[in-house]
Amino acid sequence: MRLRKEIDEMQEQDILLIARISDALAHPARIKIFRYIMTQNKQRNRVCNKDLVNEFDYSQATISQHVKKLKDAGLIEVKKEDRYSYYFVHLGTLNDYLVATKKFENIGQ
Repeated sequence: MRLRKEIDEMQEQDILLIARISDALAHPARIKIFRYIMTQNKQRNRVCNKDLVNEFDYSQATISQHVKKLKDAGLIEVKKEDRYSYYFVHLGTLNDYLVATKKFENIGQ
């Protein structure tokens, strides 16, 4: 099915962005991990895998899988320093997602 151009103001890149980010946030554990990293970043605390394992009742392997999904979606950045990897929320990606989802409000108007 093809949407008429005048009705669909969303660009293909917006649709792909929404799908990618929504998929990454589709698991409750990833939302909790993302929120934890964001909270810690706002307090200017760095977060590494060890912090996430201590905070959540998941194995290190499970945490790593969830973090990878968030990273692949562009929601977090990983910065390596010595033997540690630190996680930072990528607010630009989050903002782009929010802007793209707002476009749903204008469809059909």
